[in-house]
Amino acid sequence: MGLIKKNPFGHILFLKRWLIRILGALTHRRFKGFNQLKIEGSEIIKNLPDTNVLFVSNHQTYFADVVAMFHVFNASLSGRVDSIKNIGYLWNPKLNIYFVAAKETMQSGLLPKILAYAGSVSIERTWRAEGKDVNRQVKMSDVSNITTALNDGWVITFPQGTTKPWKPIRRGTAHIIKTNKPLVVPIVIDGFRRSFDRKGLRIKKRGILQSMEIKAPLEIDYENDSIDTIVEKLEYAIEQHPSFLKVISQEDLRKEEELNKTRNWRY
Repeated sequence: MGLIKKNPFGHILFLKRWLIRILGALTHRRFKGFNQLKIEGSEIIKNLPDTNVLFVSNHQTYFADVVAMFHVFNASLSGRVDSIKNIGYLWNPKLNIYFVAAKETMQSGLLPKILAYAGSVSIERTWRAEGKDVNRQVKMSDVSNITTALNDGWVITFPQGTTKPWKPIRRGTAHIIKTNKPLVVPIVIDGFRRSFDRKGLRIKKRGILQSMEIKAPLEIDYENDSIDTIVEKLEYAIEQHPSFLKVISQEDLRKEEELNKTRNWRY
């Protein structure tokens, strides 16, 4: 009976465990090999409750971001702090980790379908489909599936709904937070866009330092905070508020000025 135990979505846990082990072994060197992943704050992971945790993050590739999080989460639960050294942590992975992804993305090929079995909560995007802008109603079954995943474990979501930076937070994430009252843990990633192609499958450049910062859970008043207030908190937490863009632009300008001074000194 143990071999046919399933999760709420009908996925066989024995099969899911082996998928995570195999995919984890195949992808480990992408973050601890020809590229390196700098991790901060992973000690937070070990102290989280087993269910109703929502991770919110900025997004840079379709798949590499979430695969890295699977590595970091399981490594932390195995006692590693800010490290994914030694992949023994994959032998007994946490099986109730899910990630929210567009249904059309997860059905776009064999590998995405395998990744979907490993933990995807696939939804139909209301604002974009097949590369075109659309405007359609939210499917209540999608909302229900996210609630089911939260009730069963941890859920990773990318509230901008796109890999493009500085895009607005989708209000649906705030509604999910108001409804389910999860513990919301922000994550900020960088370097994945330089390391991989847009899908996060093909290695674009080696020797890139990727980073993942796991922050303390957000303080949210589920009863009194408005949707707009929660959206703004998410923007600041994952460092995608417009004010961060101004800071980055000023920093880039400062670096350019320093580079010009160096060039003038040399010549």
